[in-house]
Amino acid sequence: MNKLECQHIANEIADEAISASSEYPPFHSPHEGIAIILEEFEELKIEVFKKQASYNMRLMRKEAVQLGAMALRFIYDLT
Repeated sequence: MNKLECQHIANEIADEAISASSEYPPFHSPHEGIAIILEEFEELKIEVFKKQASYNMRLMRKEAVQLGAMALRFIYDLT
């Protein structure tokens, strides 16, 4: 992993967070924020825990980006 790759991933997460913020209001509370993060985590977990022969790396990556985006949104909404 290098800085350029990290920047690319960070930009992808930021784009997802910005997109979500245009569709949904800020979290009403930290409790709601953590609930959304847990929901995204569970969606990623479902993909990861599939049999290896059934892995869909594209979908797994998408779920990971959504999880990162909601974590970013949580941090943003705390300020």
